[in-house]
Amino acid sequence: MNTSKQNIYYKNLINKIESKKVNIGVIGIGYVGLPLALSFSQKGINVIGFDINKNVINTLKEGHSHINHIDSIEVKEGVNSKKFFPTDDFSFINKIDVILICVPTPLNDKREPDLSFLTNSISLIKSYLKKGQLISIESTTYPGTTYEVVKPLIELNNLKIGNNFFLTYSPEREDPGNQDFKRSEIPKIVGGDTRFCAEIGKKTYELINSNVILVSSSKTAEMTKLLENVFRAVNIGLINELKVVAEHLDLDINEIINAASSKPFGFKPFFPGPGVGGHCIPIDPIYLSWKAKKEFNLQIKFIDLADEINSRMPNHVINKLKVSLEKRSKKIKGCKILILGISYKKNIDDCRESPSLEITKSLIKMGANVSYNDPFFPFFYFDNDKAECLKCLDLTIKNIENQDCVILLTDHDIYKYQMIEKHSKLIIDTRGRFNRSEKIIKA
Repeated sequence: MNTSKQNIYYKNLINKIESKKVNIGVIGIGYVGLPLALSFSQKGINVIGFDINKNVINTLKEGHSHINHIDSIEVKEGVNSKKFFPTDDFSFINKIDVILICVPTPLNDKREPDLSFLTNSISLIKSYLKKGQLISIESTTYPGTTYEVVKPLIELNNLKIGNNFFLTYSPEREDPGNQDFKRSEIPKIVGGDTRFCAEIGKKTYELINSNVILVSSSKTAEMTKLLENVFRAVNIGLINELKVVAEHLDLDINEIINAASSKPFGFKPFFPGPGVGGHCIPIDPIYLSWKAKKEFNLQIKFIDLADEINSRMPNHVINKLKVSLEKRSKKIKGCKILILGISYKKNIDDCRESPSLEITKSLIKMGANVSYNDPFFPFFYFDNDKAECLKCLDLTIKNIENQDCVILLTDHDIYKYQMIEKHSKLIIDTRGRFNRSEKIIKA
């Protein structure tokens, strides 16, 4: 590890990073990869963004963002300055010094980790890898993936991690739509399994963030990311369960949470909803649960229970709707129902794992006459075979008055809540945006 030849690769890459002459490649320029690529390009670093989606590449080349909360001005500036170059030609990897992989890591049909996007990415680039490069994985995964899965794939190419090639794990910490923190203000975790790997990884991310926290290994960094999301999933599960208890007690859980939040210590507010969505909370904790069961025969009861509670919330919403309609001598079948919000959380154009999808599909299957409104989705396919496309319904007074029920599933700030309340016959409120009344049903 300390021979002069081995030091050359380390020193050369460190010199490139410190002099800002390093070339960065980002594989997967979506919700995680695009802001990361722009962060480096805005610091004057040359960045190539790789993606297999030609439509995404063409959109970015034209200077337009394909993600709502990322301003097209940022993309245009990066492209025009030639500091950001989007492409689907992976042969450019041989011109790259640091490769950041930001691809999805979903669950498969058996609710087990699906690393195919990650392993396929390595397969796409392996023939273009060369000595002296760094790969940093940003995709969320179970502890051990970087060392046990990615490292062997790279070393098939006569490359030796920590010797003539470098590998780190640095979990993404994107929170789409969150305006409270600048990207450069969110501390970055980096874990490498050799000293050279760790130091190069740290130097790389210090180009865009002054607070880079180095941990002892890639496995530690992987576990850190999962802890963050397990914490959220368990607390959301707790508050969703307490919401049901509060309903039976004829209490408003949102009022209770706001009151408890006045305590300046020992309490952190979490809010209930119709379920959980996005690329993190419904998926990441399951990665850790799967790893514990598969390798150590351990059951992480908190994770499993939180997943069970959060997964049954869509049915809870439908049951509240059913009971509320029955009190008005109506049934779901044939009822005109307006869904407000398709994305998994407010003010973003991301509907991955959104509980709105499950609820809408179930209502359509039950025979309801369903329409929807979401400012970020002008049209949407709710059936898997894409046989029928629904068009976003304008939120006019006439359209609202024509509905038997409005279900608020995603509380976008753009909605005119007073107008919606005034002209609705019945509202199922899953987000605590309305005050309780005879026609406002909390769910």
